[in-house]
Order: sequence, then structure tokens, then C-alpha cells
Amino acid sequence: MAIKLTGKQQHFARAVASGTMTQSAAYREAYNADNMSSASVRVEASRLLADPNVALTVKALKASNEVAIQAQTLTDRDRVLSKLRTWMDDAGPLDTNRIASARLLGQSVGLFKEVTETVSIDRDSESVASEIERRLGSLLTASQEQEPEQVVPSENDSLH
Repeated sequence: MAIKLTGKQQHFARAVASGTMTQSAAYREAYNADNMSSASVRVEASRLLADPNVALTVKALKASNEVAIQAQTLTDRDRVLSKLRTWMDDAGPLDTNRIASARLLGQSVGLFKEVTETVSIDRDSESVASEIERRLGSLLTASQEQEPEQVVPSENDSLH
């Protein structure tokens, strides 16, 4: 079932789907809005997008644009990778070309990314508190073992 839109509605839908214009700018481009205030243009653009046929057309055009962009990106990526492979394999006596091609090729596939893994363990406050107490106890024991025994003066010892 084909969606029926007027020429102006189609023009508006294309302008909105392009992503380069605001709804108001798309409305001004598709319709004669010279004598309209900015607020009126915004209201009319919103009303137009509330029309299910226009909204579906915009959605379909955006999806089509996204597919085209992805296809172009893949094509460009394939072309670059193909060139790099050729230069890497067929480079002349200068090894720097081969090395540079291999490096770029490796970067393109994420070969040289550094990965840092962070392990996070969620613990409740009670287990954290008991771990702190255990560690403090072991530190206290270790410090007591290292201190020399203090001599406690007896009653008969003079202080002078």
C-alpha cells in the first residue's frame, strides 16, 4: 500500500528526513511561510508531522538514508583495506611502505587496541567492615610483635 502525499508534504518529509534541517526550516522550504510568524511555522510543522502518512514517510526515508550511509561506509572500508593489502604485499624494495600498510591494516581491524579489564566486586557494608577489622587486627598484631618490650619500673626503682 503506497502512502499518498502531496508534493509539498513529500518535500517536507524529505527535508526533515535529511537531518540537516529543523522541522520549521523544512516547513518554510516546502510551503509558502513568508507571512507566518515563527510560532505559527512551528505549530504547522508539528501538525504536519502528526499526520501518520507524513510521519511514516519521514521514518521510511530516515531508514533508507541510514542503509545508504552504512553501505557507503562498508564500500569505503573495503576499498581502503584492499588498497592496504595490495601495498603491503606488492610494495617495492622500500620496506617502510609494507610496514606502514600492515600497521594501517592492523589498526583498521582493531588489532592494536589496548584493552584494560577492570573487575568490580560488589560487596555489602558488613563484609567491607569485617575486612577492615581483620586487616587492622593483623596490622596491630604485626606492630606489637615489632616493638621491643618496655620495661615497667617497680616500686623500688627510683625515678631520679
